[in-house]
Amino acid sequence: MTATISKTVLSFPNPPAETEPTIGAEGGMRQAWNAVRVVAPTDAAVLILGETGTGKELIARAIHNQSQRRHNPYVKINCAAIPAGLLETELFGHERGAFTGALTQTTGRLQLADRGTLFLDEVGDLPLELQPKLLRVLQEQEFERLGSTRTIRVNVRVVTATNLDLMEMVRERRFRADLFYRLNVFPITLPPLRERSEDITDLVWHFVEKFATRMNRNIDVIPDEVMEALQVYDWPGNVRELQNVIERAVILSEGPVLHPPLSTLRARPRSPEPAAPRTLAETERDHIIEVLQRSRGVISGRNGAAALLGVKRTTLHYRMRKLGIKQKRVCMAAGEPA
Repeated sequence: MTATISKTVLSFPNPPAETEPTIGAEGGMRQAWNAVRVVAPTDAAVLILGETGTGKELIARAIHNQSQRRHNPYVKINCAAIPAGLLETELFGHERGAFTGALTQTTGRLQLADRGTLFLDEVGDLPLELQPKLLRVLQEQEFERLGSTRTIRVNVRVVTATNLDLMEMVRERRFRADLFYRLNVFPITLPPLRERSEDITDLVWHFVEKFATRMNRNIDVIPDEVMEALQVYDWPGNVRELQNVIERAVILSEGPVLHPPLSTLRARPRSPEPAAPRTLAETERDHIIEVLQRSRGVISGRNGAAALLGVKRTTLHYRMRKLGIKQKRVCMAAGEPA
């Protein structure tokens, strides 16, 4: 049996050409996409939270594309990908001669984003010494280049993202509390892919179509067992990992049927949901019922339930009353007359 192609792709009304389809808008990502629609028309700071690979940059770009700034620059910077010593220059720019090797004046990304949106990914990795400068931008919309005393005013909307617990970092004094509250005006939390399995089918078809078109392939069949394997896998790398798996699968598929390397997926199936912890009373009740069934409902005597449990007969009667255990029902379950 094979699955039939289904190209139901959800998108924003009249989205810009570069906008990704909003898969999950009616599924596991509904709350996040609804939040985007609410906050995008404003200029409020947005903090996007979620595990690596959940699509935080996609959300940030969607916020820009649905805002009044959509025809102005969208500038992004990954705070974890740039050495701390260079990050200040990347953000704020520097004047000629500001440090050894600064042969020309450099415009920072903050100024490049003027009248548009600045997306700071992995903002939890922003060094402490730079956090007051970013706070000033959020409060006053102004800054100075490195090596300059001239104040530059900008009109920038700041959107940030992180996979870290910023509140915990605030408690540990690794992140400024005042900056956190400025960034956290409108938080959006993205669920991991393992919690939105209903979106996997649409995501798989989206990536198949995307990479097949790019590689000039024609893939229109996904076997049922393949789709099932994709749906039960845990996806620790979230949507980014799924995208990479599908790209690899398209490369390996020579005909119209998708053939992903299932061995890599079967190695790490989705972890089952942990069972809710049982209360002490539930455990005790089940144990007493089990012993009563073994003694065929007999409580007293050498082979009675009280002796098997190592308690007095009166104690067992008290515990049975407290736990709602009826001797007659236990006898009936054991097939013995009461």
